[in-house]
Amino acid sequence: FLPSLPENKILVAQHPLLIVANQTATLVCNYTYNGTGKEFRASLHKGTDSSVEVCAISWNTTKISINSNKEFNCQGNHDKEKIIFNIWNMHANQTDIYFCKIEVMYPPPYVYNEKSNGTVIHVKETPTKIQEPQSAIPLWILATVTGILALYSMLVTAAFINYRQKAKKNMYHQSDYMNMTPRHPPYQKNKGYPSYAPTRDYTAYRS
Repeated sequence: FLPSLPENKILVAQHPLLIVANQTATLVCNYTYNGTGKEFRASLHKGTDSSVEVCAISWNTTKISINSNKEFNCQGNHDKEKIIFNIWNMHANQTDIYFCKIEVMYPPPYVYNEKSNGTVIHVKETPTKIQEPQSAIPLWILATVTGILALYSMLVTAAFINYRQKAKKNMYHQSDYMNMTPRHPPYQKNKGYPSYAPTRDYTAYRS
């Protein structure tokens, strides 16, 4: 609420607090002026001493110009008895109190508003996403190499098992051949060979 003023005076009212969660702030400066000014300038200042001018807008009946501090992304718009400052890409370190200043530039006398209570703009810290380090080797290459190594390992294992089976089979056949070698049984050892020892006649020794 802005009370009525004597002629050629300016009064500014601002919202006391503005919370910024998405890095974009819209600060509205309402004002009353009942003088005869034709050229005006409205600016937004930062800090308790208003030492930093964030941005400004100037206008008259035919022209509007806008200026912005290089450290801020700010733009001002003029509406009836209202100045709207839009600030974007704000950072947490830009949290501070901001004041609106409105000046009558022409015709004389020069007039500006008394300092208002200002608006505290609180910029919340934006959480940073932790990015996982990316592998220097593409994933498809790793998958291909892993598949080739797995296939090679399977082939080597199959070849080794096949070799062992063949080796066992050869040893089994060799053992059977040796066991099948014919041998003379004991009672047939001298079969077919004559005995050269004469048969004794034990009757000759009988008395």
